Amino acid sequence: MSASPPAPASGFRRGRLATAALFSFLGFQYATWVSRLPALKDRFYLDETRVGLLLMACGVGAAVSFPLVAQLMKRLGSRRLALWSALCLVAVLPTLAAAGNYPFVLAVALVDGVAVGCLNVAMNAQGAALESRYERATMAQLHATFSGGALAGALLASGMNAVTHALTAHFALAAGLLTLLLASARPGLLTDEPDARAEESTQEASEAKGLRRLTGAGRAALWLGAAMMLGTITEGAMTDWSTLYLTEETGASGRLAPLGIAVVSVMMVLARLLGDRWRERWGDARVVRVGSVVAGTGLALALATGGTWPALVGFACVGLGMATVTPCVYVAAAAEGPKALTLVAATGTTGLLAGPALIGFVAGRTSLTVGMALVAVSALLVSVTARHRTWDAPPSKALTG
Repeated sequence: MSASPPAPASGFRRGRLATAALFSFLGFQYATWVSRLPALKDRFYLDETRVGLLLMACGVGAAVSFPLVAQLMKRLGSRRLALWSALCLVAVLPTLAAAGNYPFVLAVALVDGVAVGCLNVAMNAQGAALESRYERATMAQLHATFSGGALAGALLASGMNAVTHALTAHFALAAGLLTLLLASARPGLLTDEPDARAEESTQEASEAKGLRRLTGAGRAALWLGAAMMLGTITEGAMTDWSTLYLTEETGASGRLAPLGIAVVSVMMVLARLLGDRWRERWGDARVVRVGSVVAGTGLALALATGGTWPALVGFACVGLGMATVTPCVYVAAAAEGPKALTLVAATGTTGLLAGPALIGFVAGRTSLTVGMALVAVSALLVSVTARHRTWDAPPSKALTG
């Protein structure tokens, strides 16, 4: 984006609300259908390995979407790409509810992954453009709304599960709510500046051609990508596997099990609302390192203890610790340039969707407790990768508006 004088605060607030709606949209949509994995598992008689394959289909979709994102961004811009990919995600829910066989469910999950990958890049591009245009940081607060959307999706799933086990009514209601949310976001989204968008898209297109060109983004960007992937593996596993872990490993009821996602989401929302203040006080490096250690250690202790309530406490530690990792890494990637931002977005979405599938394969051959232990290791490794990057000092300017 080209430099320009800051616009009035009202414009910033309008753009922030619209972009926040996209973040909450994605969290809500994703939590809606993964909260009902037990129902899908029962309908199609799936074991953990086949559930893992279902989640892997999402990861594959996300991975194959990124070579296309640069061209889509060039043709559509981040605003139009966000709207079209969001509409696709709305359609996924009733289609998934109507699915009659497992192969079709896999196909729907693949489409979902492609749309998630597109929306993730587009909405983060909107967030970066918002910060650049108004010279104000807001990424942590935007990511808080993603967690808020996931919380709302989990709570709706819990409530609907208490009323009916049918997916059709639940997913139809969720699709209607998502449509209203998207309609409210549309007027406030920023329109891309054509020259800047074309330049960035050209750079990102060259990135998508192979690993050798991806390394052109710089060594720091690769470490940031690794940190993002490990962090989103941890976040994604909480969304995808916490419900099944509580029901199958701790014996939690169908009404209590979705609260695993809710606990993580509540802690993430609270931590991300405070995250910018933590960055000002302690710096991004310390926030990332300490947070990942809290997440990994808390989850490991919960798994070793066993039981529903220790698990919920461990999930809360994950939410608290990992909440500000993703926003900090996105900010650091943006500072490295558009190539780094594209790479980090790609690894983030791939980790979010493909990582939990790996947990499913491990759980199918061992146990879900062992699979969740890998999540704890993933969180701890974020701290290791973060040490390979020199972090910039956070802005001293107030970040709220």
